[in-house]
Amino acid sequence: MAKYSNFYLIHIQYLGFRFHGWQKQTNAKTLHEMVDKTLWFVLGHENYKTLGTSRTDAKVSAQHFVFELFLNESLEFEPFFEKLNSNLPSDIRAIDIEEVDAKFNIIQSSKIKEYHYYFAYGEKAHPYSAAFIKTIPGQLDVPLMKEGAKLFNGEHRFDKYVTQPKQDTVLVREIIKSEILDNTEFTASFFPKETFVFKVSSKGFMRNQVRLMMGQLFELGKHNITLEEVEKSISDDTDKKALTVIAAASGLHLIKVNFD
Repeated sequence: MAKYSNFYLIHIQYLGFRFHGWQKQTNAKTLHEMVDKTLWFVLGHENYKTLGTSRTDAKVSAQHFVFELFLNESLEFEPFFEKLNSNLPSDIRAIDIEEVDAKFNIIQSSKIKEYHYYFAYGEKAHPYSAAFIKTIPGQLDVPLMKEGAKLFNGEHRFDKYVTQPKQDTVLVREIIKSEILDNTEFTASFFPKETFVFKVSSKGFMRNQVRLMMGQLFELGKHNITLEEVEKSISDDTDKKALTVIAAASGLHLIKVNFD
């Protein structure tokens, strides 16, 4: 692997609706691929490496995502930043840049991630809202869902809240915050009149964990399951039956990545 002498954290925002997630894939448009193509043009060479802080799913958006740029040259922040934003597509925006040292590891460094899932219920929503918010047809018992969200707080077994775990995947996770609130901070004229947000944060999430948590809360809100069943799903390690309801990706937003 090439050795690099300069290291930068680049903070970005993106609308993920037209991308197949962050990670590069064959025959799929991804955010990592788009960022690397833009950097190749901006830097004028291919002698660099980029590494994202996490892998967001297809159609998931981010108010704050971070990737590390490895280089053998020093950057002049202002002209580089301006040129980068001028050449990134309109649904990706760089918002900050900082220099780090060679010891920094963007994957292993301790960090807290906060995700928001925006949702509504009732009649079919305006199509423009599809990229930002999931609207569930019919009724949802939101007060019950708010009670259910509280059950995820603390340390629990999330065996059932992961897809395709590896053999060494740590299934016991601590949820720092889990709550459902009325949404008042992320609005648009084409959103449903009443919207809600599921806010959840942790030092580490597994693949599809947040969407599976949201799926259970939707099932709870439809009265398909009970609070007791939600509680059992994160405490009983004898029930290995996989959860089948996973919330749509387009309602999910990575809000903030905080490094210790």
